[in-house]
Amino acid sequence: VATGTGIAPYRSYWRRMFLEDTPFKFTGLAWLFMGVANSDATLYDDELQEIKKNYPDQFRVDYALSREQKNKDGGKMYIQDKMEEYADQIFDLLENGAILYVCGLKGMMPGINGMLEKVAAEKGLDWKEMQKDLKKKGQWHVEVY
Repeated sequence: VATGTGIAPYRSYWRRMFLEDTPFKFTGLAWLFMGVANSDATLYDDELQEIKKNYPDQFRVDYALSREQKNKDGGKMYIQDKMEEYADQIFDLLENGAILYVCGLKGMMPGINGMLEKVAAEKGLDWKEMQKDLKKKGQWHVEVY
């Protein structure tokens, strides 16, 4: 999950997973949620679309374009709104060992945590306990500024 320049660390991840010739062979799913204001701010989109084309079963990218897209309630599409569209899949992945990284502007965290807390409650789960467990297992990483 990235907003704006928070995309920078992820570039090294996807380059290692999909573009570099190394002994490491990535076999999982990498799913990027990128939040920016406009489509002209989708950094590295050409590179991402090429990876998506070449690794369709291992790479997904979803954009939240706050000035161009609307959320389900007709408001601006923020990163938490885009993630919520896939909440069931995200929770399934987390419950099966996926690692979630969040990097970018700290202003996104209340919305993301609020959405995850709401979805968890709908599933009969306690988000704060789940988040503690994810941190303990090394599945939850946040680097915001």
